[in-house]
Amino acid sequence: MDTVKPNRRVKKSKRSPRKKRRAEREEHGKLSEVRARLHHLRMAPRKVRLVADLIRGKDVENALLLLEFSPRLAARPMLKLLKSAVANAKNEDERRDEGNLYIDKVWVDEGRTLHRFRPRAMGRASRIRKKMSHITIVLKERE
Repeated sequence: MDTVKPNRRVKKSKRSPRKKRRAEREEHGKLSEVRARLHHLRMAPRKVRLVADLIRGKDVENALLLLEFSPRLAARPMLKLLKSAVANAKNEDERRDEGNLYIDKVWVDEGRTLHRFRPRAMGRASRIRKKMSHITIVLKERE
């Protein structure tokens, strides 16, 4: 006598963080913040933080100008990331005005470190650390 076992798996209704934010947004009627992230930028975090400090708290338009004409190499990827964050904001809410956006938070975390070796005198070797950065930009809208 063959019996069929009932399906004992209980489906859990887990919401992903993105779906939770979207549900909150629909409740409140507008988006509280927009994020954009860049991972594994092959640049030392110490150098990228100098550029991050330059634009923190500024309006998006002013920050775009500052990054456009900044001589630092870290300004290029930061500019690209800021444009991406603005595009994310526009995509989330079509009615959003770009002029009201400002950079609420910017932080740079240290990523992986690549270890390379350079030959030195008398058969020794010294380690070269090639550091990576993770950048996060959070935009908010001024009331």
